[in-house]
Parts: sequence; structure tokens; C-alpha cells
Amino acid sequence: MKNSKYNTMAKHAFDKFIKSEPTGAKKKEIIRQEKRKIKKEAREAGEAYRLKKREERYGGKPPSGNEPSGGKYEPRGTNTGNNKHNKYWDKEKKAGPPYKKTTGENKASNRVAFVKKQGSKNDVQKHSAAKQDASPASVTSSESMPLNKFVAHAGVCARREAAELVKQGKVTVNGTIIYEPGFKVSAADKVKANDKPLYLQHNPVYILLNKPKDYLTTAKDPEGRKTVFDLIKQATAERVYSVGRLDRNTTGVLLITNDGELAQKLTHPSYKVKKVYEVKLDKPLTKKDFDAILSGVTLEDGAVAADTLAYADAKDKSIIGIEIHSGRNRIVRRIFEYLGYDVKNLDRVMFANLTKKNVDRGKWRFLNEKEVRLLKYMNQSFVRKNKLAEADIDEDSE
Repeated sequence: MKNSKYNTMAKHAFDKFIKSEPTGAKKKEIIRQEKRKIKKEAREAGEAYRLKKREERYGGKPPSGNEPSGGKYEPRGTNTGNNKHNKYWDKEKKAGPPYKKTTGENKASNRVAFVKKQGSKNDVQKHSAAKQDASPASVTSSESMPLNKFVAHAGVCARREAAELVKQGKVTVNGTIIYEPGFKVSAADKVKANDKPLYLQHNPVYILLNKPKDYLTTAKDPEGRKTVFDLIKQATAERVYSVGRLDRNTTGVLLITNDGELAQKLTHPSYKVKKVYEVKLDKPLTKKDFDAILSGVTLEDGAVAADTLAYADAKDKSIIGIEIHSGRNRIVRRIFEYLGYDVKNLDRVMFANLTKKNVDRGKWRFLNEKEVRLLKYMNQSFVRKNKLAEADIDEDSE
């Protein structure tokens, strides 16, 4: 048939259906372009901020005696005649923070030169005392880390963006604004970004499980039935939990973690994270019902529509591939049951950007760094917009 919504799919065509994103060299080039754009924006933002701070410090012009020949300040990196030999307004002639070099005795004082009130001895002493009053762990080099790394590991943003956040004065340590991304902190310090407390995530765990049938996604079952945590008990000693739920007879991709912030994002309706399922019905799906699912059906708790629908096997129209972002309870089963079909098997083949490729049923693996990064920053490749206004809830069992 010529109707694109009703085209049948050849064997294994469903694999193409769930991997519609660019691949190979094209995908790498897209990623490279995105990185270049992010780096360029970060450089421009940093340069603008540094220029603003210099103008505030010197009243909009360089200090007397170091003024470039053209009488105009030129941003760092420009190699024109005016500032070719006058980078940072000839910083060798200029004394004082933030360009004063650090050696031995003045290391501690120079370190706090980035405190907001740079000229106040009381502020410097207050900040130094705060560092000394911290627990011994806070001054142990093996447990300390740069401030921008701390912010990044707290799940706020990537490390490069965290450095810019620090330079903009939006991060405080023990109540003091710090402008130096490399400032050393530890878990004992009280760090805030935009007045929101940050907590270092210790030993974050991200496990992808290919859930088999007859396993519950609860931590414990009063009736003593098997749970998915029985399958991963050798994986980690950390307390972990599943992101969303799959019912006892549903199989496929299940994410298990101890990262509460990420779990909330992936299950919250506002993020509309997409999920792809392979459904085995008791009979072939008719064209009328196929179109109805795409157009939207009205269940007892409101309207819902599939984002994409396709036959997973051209020779067997009872096997359907469905992509949906709704997180309502048992939503896939209820859609087909509403139209008079009995769901024999339901397998989640994709959740966000995660698939069960190379993970056998009942087996698990840890996510790699790239997968975690894409999940944390909500890559747009696995986020969908609603086709209908839906009153979704934080429930993901099918």
C-alpha cells in the first residue's frame, strides 16, 4: 500500500525503526559541530565576563601608565598593534590580584584574591578560618578536587560549563563567593550554585538490565517472588533502584541507578522521554485499528496516541513496534486491550537512548561514560513532544 503509515516492514526492519538517528560518519560530524558550537559560546561568554570585570575594576579603562597606544582596550587574544606587546595591559607592570603570581608565602593570600571583596582583610581571614575549621578530610589532597569538577560531579552541568558558572560568581564555598574554578574543595565544604546546595555523588551506579519475565521491579516482595534486584546483587554494594517500572510479564530494557536526580528527570512527564516496545498480539492488527492508535484513542484516564507505529514483521501483522512517551500505568497494554486485542508478549527494546543490544535476557551491564552523559543532559534524540495534551503521571509500568 502507498499509505506510509501502513507500510509493512521486512524482517529485522524494526531494528532500523528504532535506530532512525544518524549513524557513522554523519553522526560523528554532527557531534563535532555541536562541540565546536558549545566551545565557541563558552569562550565568548568567558571573554565577555573577563572584560566586564576589568572595566569594573578600572572604571572602564586601563590603569594609568599602561594604556595601549590606541587609547582603547582590546580583548585578550587580539594581536593588533595596540596591544601586541601589552597583553593584560602589560601585566608584568601591574601588581595585585587576579594576575599576581603565586609563590610560597603568598600562596594562601593569593588564593582568596578571587573572593568578591578582594580588598578586605576581614573577608580573607574569615574565608581562611572557614577552610581551617573544616574537617581534616577537607584539606587532604587525596580527597580534595577543583571547584568546577565538584560542581560537575554534583550533576549540575558539564565541567566546562561549571567553570563558567564559577567565574560568573554563582558558586559559593562555605558562604563565600569563589571566582576561581581550580579552587580546591571537598565533600566537607558547603558548596552552593545559584543558592542551591550541591552534594557530591559518591560512587554513582548506572546499570542496564535486560529484564526477563516473572521478575518484579520492587526491592522486596512480601510473597517472596523473584525481583530484578536478585539478578544484579553481585553488581554493586550501593543501594540502587529502578527508573520507572515494568510489570511482572513485561521484558526488556530497565535502568537501575542510585542517581535520584537523573531518575526524576527520566520519569517526569515534562521531559517526555520516549520508549519503544515490540508487542505480540493474539491476532493481526487491522488497518482501521492501526490508524486509530496513531490518531489517538480515549481511555478512562484521557486521550493517548502513539508517536510512531509499524509492523515489525511483514509476514506477521500481529507483531507491532510502537514508540510512545507517555508514562501512564500499563499504557501500551491498555491501548491494545481497548481495541479488543490481547497482548501476549510485551518487550521494551529502547528506553531514552538505551537498547538491549549485546545484553542477553536476564543479564546486565554498566553504562559507559557517553551513555551517562547523554542521559544526564537529556539529549534531544530521545525526547519527544506530545501529540495530544496528556495528564501523564510518574508511573512507567506496562
